[in-house]
Amino acid sequence: MRSTKLACAAAAAVALTALASAGAAAAGPHHKRPHPGNCHVTMVAEPRLVTDGETAQLFGQLLCPNGAVTTGQAVTVFEHSVGSPGFQVLGTPTTGAGGFYSIVTPSLSNDSIFYARVGGARSGSKPIRVAPLVTVKGPAESTQLRTGKHNVVTFTGTITPADQGATLVLQREQSTSFEEWHAIQFGAVGAGGAYSITHKFVIPGDANIRVVVRRHNRASFRGVSNTLSYVISQAENPNLTLESSQDPIPFGQTITLSGVVKAGANRQLTLLARKRTPGAAFVPIAKTTSGSEGKYSFTQAPQENTSYRVSGGGVSSAVLFEGVKYVLTAGVVSSTIQSGQKVTFSGTVTPAHVGHVVYLERENLFGGGFHVVDVGTVAADSTYSIAHTAFGQGKQVFRVKVPGDPANQAVSSSTFPVDVTPAPGQALRPVAPARLPGEGQV
Repeated sequence: MRSTKLACAAAAAVALTALASAGAAAAGPHHKRPHPGNCHVTMVAEPRLVTDGETAQLFGQLLCPNGAVTTGQAVTVFEHSVGSPGFQVLGTPTTGAGGFYSIVTPSLSNDSIFYARVGGARSGSKPIRVAPLVTVKGPAESTQLRTGKHNVVTFTGTITPADQGATLVLQREQSTSFEEWHAIQFGAVGAGGAYSITHKFVIPGDANIRVVVRRHNRASFRGVSNTLSYVISQAENPNLTLESSQDPIPFGQTITLSGVVKAGANRQLTLLARKRTPGAAFVPIAKTTSGSEGKYSFTQAPQENTSYRVSGGGVSSAVLFEGVKYVLTAGVVSSTIQSGQKVTFSGTVTPAHVGHVVYLERENLFGGGFHVVDVGTVAADSTYSIAHTAFGQGKQVFRVKVPGDPANQAVSSSTFPVDVTPAPGQALRPVAPARLPGEGQV
């Protein structure tokens, strides 16, 4: 898996280096001529990776020696969109105090290169990569899924921009760790960017599912969908059924496990449970006697994802997987910030698993759904805090999500609209890239 990630990262770096070189060549030799007064202009592009449809902020400064006037100077910003010929003028912002300038790009759908020119001074080329927007739809996450060929599940969605023929990977998180994804089925992007993958689950348990689209003709970076979380149980045994009153449940709640033994009343039945610990076996935890028409029930309060089975009279039920969801609180410090400033999301996760990741997701501008824009972790006191730098301008909608793991199921917060207002050029600074989820085995 490490070699795959390194190969993808190396390929992306080579592609971006080539793009930046192409940008310098296309700009012509004029940038080498000294500007009168030896002025020069800088440019920064943030963020350096966006998802299809999002904007980026371009900003910098005109610097001149000998007290030359840098305020009120026209800056011409050029853009080259990969797949289109040459450079085009994106805009002409005017420098403010100190020679600072800023401009917001339109919605981006292709990898692009930008540079700025003031007179004979030219900035360096700044590439921005655009990740495909991947949506995924499946059964409602509250749906009880079953194993076997008679219980197949179909996942559908779109890839934007449409990139017919690109490879799709349906991934499931490893059952013994979190943030370790492996492929369970492959597909391809169809006409118009649509796809459909029908999958048969064979292993009961928690199933955190996402779709990844590999780098292809239209993109130098992979695209990742939001995560869907399910509980999967074995197909029912009609001789001894087993069902839950609610599945999954929030941490701390109780459930009623019930069913019918076909052999009828007065049958001694044993409830067995198995935790998700590797190598764990089913152990008996309660007993009861079937009543009228063979009906029975047990009351339980599982603290983590647990598999249950009932046995008695020489017959056993199918395995029922009961998911236990994290309990999440979330809030945002402010609903309005200036571009380039940090907006902080914080709250608690119960139960606390120190180091567990917490996603900050941004709502897709087109097609619905969310994508991860930053990642934090849970501290020993159950708290988390994610300080995310927002660029551009206008409303951006976020939510916090705790992805599932072997112990507990995923949970998402309500949404938080944040208005990003313009900022003076001198207030904008480059930032370190946000932390993103791992790519997994693709």
